[in-house]
Amino acid sequence: MGPRDLAQVLCHLPQALDVDPNLLVGFETSDDAGVYRIAPDLALVQTVDFFTPIVDDPFDFGAIAAANALSDVYAMGARPLTVLNLVAFPVGTLDLGVLAEILRGGATKIAESGARLVGGHTIDDIEPKYGLAVTGVVHPDRIFRNSTCKAGDNLVLTKPIGGGIITTAIKRGLASEQTIKEVTTVMSALNRAASEAMVAVGASACTDITGFGLAGHALEMARASRVAMSFAMSSVPVLPGACEFARQGVVPGGTRSNLGYFSEWIKFADDVPEHEKLIAADAMTSGGLLIAVNPGRTDELLSRLDAARVAGFVIGRAVPGDGILHIGR
Repeated sequence: MGPRDLAQVLCHLPQALDVDPNLLVGFETSDDAGVYRIAPDLALVQTVDFFTPIVDDPFDFGAIAAANALSDVYAMGARPLTVLNLVAFPVGTLDLGVLAEILRGGATKIAESGARLVGGHTIDDIEPKYGLAVTGVVHPDRIFRNSTCKAGDNLVLTKPIGGGIITTAIKRGLASEQTIKEVTTVMSALNRAASEAMVAVGASACTDITGFGLAGHALEMARASRVAMSFAMSSVPVLPGACEFARQGVVPGGTRSNLGYFSEWIKFADDVPEHEKLIAADAMTSGGLLIAVNPGRTDELLSRLDAARVAGFVIGRAVPGDGILHIGR
């Protein structure tokens, strides 16, 4: 579902008649997860995500889907506690061994996160789907939101983008084994260490890069924080092969929808080519964290990321403004 479709659906949801002071983060700013306070020093963080296969190997698909769902909790600066499997599977047409591998892939990432699998739900469907419902915990005073970025903050990205374009190339049989290996490694990597690093340095705000692409999620952060953002595509890490596939038109429909929908609020410099605009808007699965951090703490963040063997790229900064994204070459 594209951003325009989602907006048309969400506008019909009923508004709460009363304000619950314990609901600390809802869906008003399109943040990564909901947060509900259950004690003065404890809040629950809740999220859910699942999707159809984006790589051919069932184990890798399970690992990527689990890492993607867990990422929303990490983006809030929280610790995942329990998870539920969500499974749709064509029992009559696919070997159950495929499902076993999907679940095994997911289980490896759940174990790596330190969370506990407590159950799930499975339905018979015409197409495989897998993901998780995740519950995490965080101190109510230490929640990371997408609405607390400050003008002057540096923007740090922890994974390369272009994964949606690469997985489209995989579906079309155009990606090499090396390219498939690289994108799988990126998408299946947990954002745990990156989250711990930003918590340790007291970063300002965070979101993760998924279906709306770098441009879409940066724009959500800018609008929620009432700032503008500026970055250069030359500073943005891109998966090998993604630029060439984008030049060839090997681009998912969601990426084109993102670019069309968000273009009203994105100011591209004249020298940004079309394929880089598509890269900026690429619908990513299990992307990295986009962290807004005070310039005085940026070096410490990068140092902590490096010590944890996590890439960290300063791609731009927040500037005074209101919900506009400036993208240069």
